[in-house]
Amino acid sequence: MNLLTSIFSIKQLKEKILYSLIIVLVYRLGTHIPIPGIDIAQLETLFSNSNVLGFVNLFSGGALSRFSIFALGILPYINASIIMQLLMIIWPSLKEIAEEGEPGRKLLSQYTRYLAVALALFQSIVMSFSFQGFLLPDVNSVFFIIYAVASLTAGATLVMWFGELITENGIGNGASILIFIGIIAQMPMYISNTILLVKSGANMSGVVILFLMFIIMIFLIVLVQEAERKVSVQYAKRVVGRKLYGAQNTYIPLRLIQGGVMPIIFASAVLQFPLLFSQYFPNETIKVFFNTYYQYDGIAYNAFFCILIFFFTYFYTAITFNPQDLADNIRKHGGFIMGVRPGNSTVIYLEKIITTLTFIGAFFLAFVALIPIVTANSTNINTFMGLGGTALLILVGVAMDLVKQIDSIVISDQYEKLTL
Repeated sequence: MNLLTSIFSIKQLKEKILYSLIIVLVYRLGTHIPIPGIDIAQLETLFSNSNVLGFVNLFSGGALSRFSIFALGILPYINASIIMQLLMIIWPSLKEIAEEGEPGRKLLSQYTRYLAVALALFQSIVMSFSFQGFLLPDVNSVFFIIYAVASLTAGATLVMWFGELITENGIGNGASILIFIGIIAQMPMYISNTILLVKSGANMSGVVILFLMFIIMIFLIVLVQEAERKVSVQYAKRVVGRKLYGAQNTYIPLRLIQGGVMPIIFASAVLQFPLLFSQYFPNETIKVFFNTYYQYDGIAYNAFFCILIFFFTYFYTAITFNPQDLADNIRKHGGFIMGVRPGNSTVIYLEKIITTLTFIGAFFLAFVALIPIVTANSTNINTFMGLGGTALLILVGVAMDLVKQIDSIVISDQYEKLTL
């Protein structure tokens, strides 16, 4: 049964996809509802002339350049999630709450929501003050700030709720899906800008090289996302009740990139704060620094981006993979890794493997983030500069996760039919 047939034949899958599509449709409609009082034409000109702001706008699906009620998008929630995970390391009490099972996870989720609303409030205040320069002549600035802050905060809270609804009742990770849809929504603009650039006399060979690079990058992303190190495990014979179970060989699949697309999403989210508000800092030295070095294709920006990618790749691996727990589970079930003694030796062996895999994975993520920028500068085709490898990695990663979720529902449905 192919994927398309499964979507229309399995009721549960069809309902989940339809539910997700409805939420996405409402979200996209909201991105086109502007907060009144701003000269949208001037604002869109500002974003179209800046690759940095274009990159920020990409994650909101164009809502930021339209100053819509969903201008903040899902980023406050993502930033809140990052902060909560960091706090779990700093404060042991939060980690204890997380280890209490489902009630603890629900409580932490609630804390994350509160923090996301607080961050949305802060960002909306800064954004409202920053965009006062684009006010229409007859708009009162005080009144504008009040209703803009209220609208942006409420919009970010609603987007957070949309993401949770998709995660719980739809298909896929809601936050990733909303970012995915936002990037897809901006693709026609990038393509049309490229066509206009070619019509204006740009070198066609540069466009071909750029698109070939994107195709190669997609292939490499799929290859690396699916890559895993298989750790062979041998289980000895054991007696359970009156039954004797024979020895068996199996393996533990360790993914090359444990966090998938999350490290690069986290790194991009952290970069939003200085990028979004850099031009509104009153200090002239700070403005010169951002305008000269902290650009989308600048050295300072990309160096910081690579550092964040490495940090969040290691960080996400640390919170999702515990070598001690894995070694204990292997020993508990009478197993051992071939050539490695059980206990502390197994922990050290697993740590060594995961450290190597994480470094390779982080290096690849940084490579994916940088190579489109280098290619664009080399070919002088900068119409896709805002898209870059970050968005490409998110697109491919989320698409692959969606396919896996659909496959799991299809397999589950087939199993249920066999057991009837």
